[in-house]
Parts: sequence; C-alpha cells; structure tokens
Amino acid sequence: MSTNKKILIITYYWPPAGGPGVQRWLKFAKYLPEFGWKPIIYTPENPSYPLLDESLMKDVPKDLEIVRTKIWEPYQLAEKLNKSNKKFKAGQFDVGKNQSWKSKLSIWVRGNFFIPDARVFWVKPSSEFLEKYLKENNIETIVTSGPPHSMHLIGLNLKKIMPNLKWIADFRDPWTEISYYKHLKLTNRSDKKHRFLESEVFKNADITLATSYTDAENFRKNGANAFCITNGFDESDSNTETVQLTNTPTQFTLSYIGVLEQLRNPENLWKALDNLVKTNSDFAGNFSLKFVGRIDDKILETIENSSLKNHILNLGYVSHDKAVDEMSKSSLLLITNFPNNSSKGIIPGKIFEYLATGKQIISFGPEKADVSKILDETKAGKHFVYSDSKEIEDFILEKFELWKNGNLSENTENIEQFSRRNLTKQLSEIL
Repeated sequence: MSTNKKILIITYYWPPAGGPGVQRWLKFAKYLPEFGWKPIIYTPENPSYPLLDESLMKDVPKDLEIVRTKIWEPYQLAEKLNKSNKKFKAGQFDVGKNQSWKSKLSIWVRGNFFIPDARVFWVKPSSEFLEKYLKENNIETIVTSGPPHSMHLIGLNLKKIMPNLKWIADFRDPWTEISYYKHLKLTNRSDKKHRFLESEVFKNADITLATSYTDAENFRKNGANAFCITNGFDESDSNTETVQLTNTPTQFTLSYIGVLEQLRNPENLWKALDNLVKTNSDFAGNFSLKFVGRIDDKILETIENSSLKNHILNLGYVSHDKAVDEMSKSSLLLITNFPNNSSKGIIPGKIFEYLATGKQIISFGPEKADVSKILDETKAGKHFVYSDSKEIEDFILEKFELWKNGNLSENTENIEQFSRRNLTKQLSEIL
C-alpha cells in the first residue's frame, strides 16, 4: 500500500490501564497499518486508572508513536475525602440505602461541577498542544474515544479551529443515555449543559461511531452521522485459534464466565434446569453447571437449595487465559443482560470471545436485543427474555440430544466479521 495516512487517536485509557474500554483502540491501532493508516496515540502522562492490567502491554505495537502530556484530575482530592470515590472512575456507585452523605455529596459535585467529567481540565491544554502538533505533523484525521466524554470536547475545540480536520467521535458507551446518568443528581442547568455538549459533538463530528446497533440508531436520531462498529475478538489472543480443536466435554456442561449480579439473574433458566434434572434421569446423569468468575451469594444460595445442588462446579475468579480455556471445555455458554428495554443496545464484550470458541450460546435479556441479532446472524445460539420458560427447556434438551449423539455443532457462521482485523477493515472503509 502507499504511504500510510496519519491518524491521531485521543484516548484517556491506554495500557497499563485494564478493563474492556482499553482494548478497542489498542486493537484498532494494531491493525490499522494493514489498511493504509499510521496511528499515533495521544494519552495522559499521569492518569488515574481504576484498574491496571500489565498483560495488555504486550499488544502495544513496538513502533507505535505515543504522545503524552500531563493531566490534572481532582480525583486525588476526592479520594482523600472519601475512599469509595475510586469507584466513580469506573462508573460505579453506591445506590439507595448504601449511600452515605459523603457519597451523595461526591456524586452531586461530580455531576454538577465537572461537566462532562473530571478529566475536563485536560481539554484546554490538550487543545492548545494538539493544534500546534497536528499542523506541524500534517495530520488531517483525528479520533476521540469516550468515556470520558471530555475527550470529545478536545475534538470539538480542534474542529472549530481547523474546520478541514476530519473528526471521528467514538462512543464506547453513550453519554446522556448511559444507565448511571440518571443517578448523577444533576441540576436542571447541568443536565441542559451535558445535553448541549453532546449534541454539539453529534453535529460537528464528521463521523460518530457506536459499539451497538441500537446506540448508532439513537445517535442518528439526535443528529449524528453515526455508524456501528462493534467490539470483537482477536484471533491472535490466547487460545482462540486452538480452542475449536478441544474434545467434546465428558459432561454436558453449561458455563457462565464472568461476574453475575442480581440485576441480571436468569431465574427462569435455573427453574428450567431444576425441572430437567428432576424429570429426566438421562439429563441428570450427564449435566454440569459451571461458574467461572464472581457469582452473587444470593444467586448461588438459591441454586444450591434446588435439585441442581450436586451439579454445580464453582471455579471462582481465574486468569483471562484460563477463562478462555474453560469456555472451550463447555457445551453451552450463558450470557445475561439487564431485563429493561433501555439495555437492548448493550453488547457485552464477552459474547465475541464466546463466538470465537464456536460453542452454542444461550442468552437472556430484553426483547429485540442487539445480542439476539448477532446470535441469529451467526447461528450461534438463542436469545430468551426473562419471562420465557417452556421454550428454554426445549432449547436445552435439543442441544443435549445433539451432544449425546456427538452432533452438537461448532460450525457457527459469519463469525469472522467480528474479528478485530475485519472490524478494523470496516473502520478503514468508513474513514
């Protein structure tokens, strides 16, 4: 290909930061050079990350140019005031009865004083630094990745100074539509300001990217030129290439990998399994329910008080590589989402790792969820709502019969469209 065109990626999260948010642009940066682009990363020199994962450093391309400048964040102060403020950085809150007055005050201050978020103090110095940097280095394309959505304000400033700049605003999560937005205790004035800034970003960015079909549709309704590029799996990550060569498990194993909290608990699934174990001795003799990760105590207690008690294998928290290995040793993989309709656009990153194993997936969440669309397209399994019952038993029994006869298929279709390389190709076509 001809010489690579330069693209500057403005992101707060970068290795050694941990969590799913880092991987998106880390993987794009890895594959962009194959499609004629030279990525340059702009990120803070002294960020305050809630999670660290040193293992992600191995994915940073050796010759990748990384530009860093200092950031001032009020979190150091906030954490002195109240230790639980560390949770806010990850978008987590104590809610309802669990809130102390300090918590309430911190949330109120965060939502009303730091708009859109506490990284807003990096916007002005970054805009000034980058105006000069872009001109000196002949860079005509930039990406801002949020949250934190203050990254988009850097893009907005630069676009206003340099109207010919091509600006892509990437929303890994929505801004005012995100679940915790309504918990921010915003005054009317602050809410208006958040919404005004969001619509400025939508109107001025040349392209807005969303990670789910529903988010892209909502962004378009609000005036954005929006496209969906989902997250995905990287073929070169541990085990994904060899995963499909593993033998059929000796038991018919249904596995849940990850954290399972009460808000996403598929009670109707436990009831269906309980009933199958009670009424079908063949199923009972071969069935195993495996948990890999953190399962809420109350959920575990309920399952242990049913006929499933002797079928549980609870491995607890394990490393990422080991988790992928456990996926591949399963017959059926479980994924759950919040039941409310506003969550239908959530596509958990885990689904792409599940797809890469070629195993069948059983999913729970709201009706017409984006996850359901992916499962239909790839023929990788089935999506249920939390009120389904008989259909769940039928689905599991059908898979069990196939497993027993050695015919439980692992030939899911079209999953390569979700490989990080193909997603980067999509990105390069949009660019």
